[in-house]
Order: sequence, then C-alpha cells, then structure tokens
Amino acid sequence: MSSHSIFSKIINRELPSYIVCEDKQNIAFLDINPSAIGHTLIVPKLEVDNIFTLNENLYNSLFSFAKKVANNMKKKITCNRIGMSVVGLDVPHAHIHLIPINSFEDMNFNKSPLKLTNEEMLNICKLLKFNA
Repeated sequence: MSSHSIFSKIINRELPSYIVCEDKQNIAFLDINPSAIGHTLIVPKLEVDNIFTLNENLYNSLFSFAKKVANNMKKKITCNRIGMSVVGLDVPHAHIHLIPINSFEDMNFNKSPLKLTNEEMLNICKLLKFNA
C-alpha cells in the first residue's frame, strides 16, 4: 500500500521529520513552516482527509493525545498558552496545529513562517520530545 499524503510519508518514515512524540494511533512532529517556536502538528496515523470523519474512538484519541502534547509544550516553552487550530485545507490528512501563543495574533496563519535552521529545529525537537 503506498502512502498518499506528506503526513503518511512522515508516519511511515519515508520523509525526515522532527518527531516529538507518538503512540499507537497518533504522532506529533514539528511544523517545518512554524508560526512560533514549538509549533507542532498532531496527526492521526490513519490517513483521513477530514478530522470530523474519524470514528469516535480515533477522534477522542487524537484530542487526548493533543492535550498531552500541549501540556508538555506549556511546561517547556515560555508562553501565555498553547493555541489550537484545525483548518484542514493545506494537507489532505486530518491534523491539529498546536502553537505557543501570547496573543490572538500569534494564531495568524497569513504571517510569514519563522525561518529556522536544521540545528534549531533539532534543538526544539529535543526540548519537546517525551514519551506519551
């Protein structure tokens, strides 16, 4: 079976990524075009285009996993809170954005992404990495 979305390729280790955490059903990795330091994507391992078509168990698992990742992020990154967004238009694979924020404007997806080096991304990944 071949992978279709870029996220499935990350899940199957066909593409490199900065994986923060994973469990049997979900994976968290850094967004390569981050809005803020620590911007993380929460993705179900099952490739489904629309988050609301996930069955109830997978949907609940995804949001429970996102909560664990967000709580870990809040402990390790100085910010007011961790913002959450589900847009679903950029990649045809359900996902949640977790973004460290200090104001509502920090959730603006129209602003230019941060330009981070591979070393900076590795350091952020190392900071946020944990076992679920």
